[in-house]
Amino acid sequence: MATSSLTNMTVPLPTDQSAPTQGLLMPKLAFRFRVFFNNFGVTTPTTELTKQVMKFDRPHVDFTEIMLPIYNSTVKIAGKYKWSDITCDLRDDAQGSVSRLVGEQLQKQLDFLEQSSASSAIDYKFTTQFQVLDGGNGTAAPVVLEQWQILGCYLKDVNYNSMDYGTSEAVKITMTITFDNAVQVNQAGATVGVGQVIPLNRNPDGTATGAGTAA
Repeated sequence: MATSSLTNMTVPLPTDQSAPTQGLLMPKLAFRFRVFFNNFGVTTPTTELTKQVMKFDRPHVDFTEIMLPIYNSTVKIAGKYKWSDITCDLRDDAQGSVSRLVGEQLQKQLDFLEQSSASSAIDYKFTTQFQVLDGGNGTAAPVVLEQWQILGCYLKDVNYNSMDYGTSEAVKITMTITFDNAVQVNQAGATVGVGQVIPLNRNPDGTATGAGTAA
């Protein structure tokens, strides 16, 4: 049949590396996602925020580069990592539910009236759960294709944005979320590192395998 030609619409690979009829893999779609905020603000539940999310950044990790100068060249190895801040756009509602929840979280970090701050970070930090979905809804429950647990979050920047007579757009609140760590949850529901657990080359006592390991 003519439709069999669709299996050729991909990058050709050697048959010992890929099935000849594999075709192109279905991509994740950028508009199928949801975000949950746990321990955010004071009011519960915080699902009003989930319903009003317009845009959310996926985690971005960056490793510091360590330079090892040697004879005629330089060797590079990975140093400490850091997670970049996440930007989240929320649609502000007429009832003020979103702005009230955002304000509660800001007040947990600092009482702007009394100028009093929380005694420790654990008092105001929250957890963010980000899920990529397959598009299911209603009686066909959505399947989670990718899930992130973003830990140790707090609001680094909140922009209530501007009003404009010359536009026809909804008002939004932009939150910049900074955090300590991010891990993924696999399809079996187990929390892993990022992607999957990869055993490191370590002996049971924690020492590196082999002697004089190379950089």
